[in-house]
Amino acid sequence: MAESQSLSPLARLVRRHDHDRFLTTLFAPEARRGDLLALYAFNYEIAKTREVVSEPVLGQIRLQWWREALDAIYTGGPVHAHETATPLAAAIRGRGLSRAHLDALVAAREFDLGGEAPESLAALEAYSERSSACLVWLALEVLGERGAAAMATGRAVGIAYALTGLLRALPFHARAKRLYLPRDLCVMAGLRIDEEVFELRSSAALARVVAQVAAAAHRHLAAARAQQGVVPRAALPALLPAVLASADLARLKRAGYDPFDRRLARRDPWRGWRLTLAALRRRY
Repeated sequence: MAESQSLSPLARLVRRHDHDRFLTTLFAPEARRGDLLALYAFNYEIAKTREVVSEPVLGQIRLQWWREALDAIYTGGPVHAHETATPLAAAIRGRGLSRAHLDALVAAREFDLGGEAPESLAALEAYSERSSACLVWLALEVLGERGAAAMATGRAVGIAYALTGLLRALPFHARAKRLYLPRDLCVMAGLRIDEEVFELRSSAALARVVAQVAAAAHRHLAAARAQQGVVPRAALPALLPAVLASADLARLKRAGYDPFDRRLARRDPWRGWRLTLAALRRRY
């Protein structure tokens, strides 16, 4: 309780709603931690859009509010008093963050409002780049790392973490009749979306599709880790989500790539320790 009270409102928001990224901020220099929290709070605010609106048009209005807030920030205009917009403005202006990456994050959430599954694995990876890799790039900018190696690694980590996260969230999305598995892979596997996925029924076809998406996440992790020797150490806090993605993929493999396996619903109690060990070893 005392620890929670010592956290800023922004830190409490991120810890509650994006615990993984909150943990990674603990390994960043204190002077940059607040700006990372502002980024992750902004990401939460736009990522939850689909869940907090009853109609797509209301989601568009919500996203437009954030676009206008970004316009005000980048043009030097007054920023609406908001628990996230205010510190986000300070982070953008203080660190010179790239507008294009922020715009891409917002645009990715428009796809969520559409309710359509990605047509292919390539389309899912493109969505993962917009919704996740762009956030890693912004975190790298906060940390002062804009080199080619860091940015390429950030892309790979962001895509891998997003793909893994979507597999973890598959039961949640299935209950809401939403699908993020590539349609072409589902067709080739003979997966029945309404009868199996949306009814939360395990099947060999579902396991085949999940395994293919997991394999793509592994490929991106391998590409990221191939750069371990050239990526500056200062970039590490932005890249640590790779550690958690790797652990989640291992759990999914042990479950036979069945996303509805009850063991996967249990919280991993070692996430903080995994990050600590990786940070001590300067690995991601």
